[in-house]
Amino acid sequence: MSEARPPAPGGAVSLHDAAATEWAGQALGRALESVLGPRHAGDAVIVGLTGGLGAGKTTLARASLRALGVAGTVRSPTYTIAEPYETCIGRIWHLDLYRIADPVELEFIALRDLVAESAACLVEWPERGYGGLPEPDCVLAIAPSGHERRLRIESRTALGDAVGSRVLASVKLEFLGTDRS
Repeated sequence: MSEARPPAPGGAVSLHDAAATEWAGQALGRALESVLGPRHAGDAVIVGLTGGLGAGKTTLARASLRALGVAGTVRSPTYTIAEPYETCIGRIWHLDLYRIADPVELEFIALRDLVAESAACLVEWPERGYGGLPEPDCVLAIAPSGHERRLRIESRTALGDAVGSRVLASVKLEFLGTDRS
């Protein structure tokens, strides 16, 4: 049975299992589609995905991309740093900055150009890119909490608030009082 607990103050929810984490990723994809619709290049929404190794960042990104229509393989960009995906709302870049030692390295992958041509960027380890990465519109932080994971959503812009509030509402709606056995 997958379940989430009611949100704590500050926009957080407990995710009981991996299926709940995947559901939260699908909710992110639906929120991006709802807020952005078909977009034109140059106005990308940046979503930061934070948490320790194995926290579920890639699971969130992969489920989000699937919800946006990506049918092929969704690779973890740990070694490639950036992977593009064509979705129903336009191109989305999935970035993993774990291997970035200095934000200056982002110039080598032409990060500004990637953002300019994108509808959205899903960025794992965004804190490693501060200074070379635009400030995320919202951050989804995953942390262990006992036998569960705690998903906290922090909005930093109005666009991030629109995305983050939809993710939180969707997760609450799906899991509160619902048996998904």
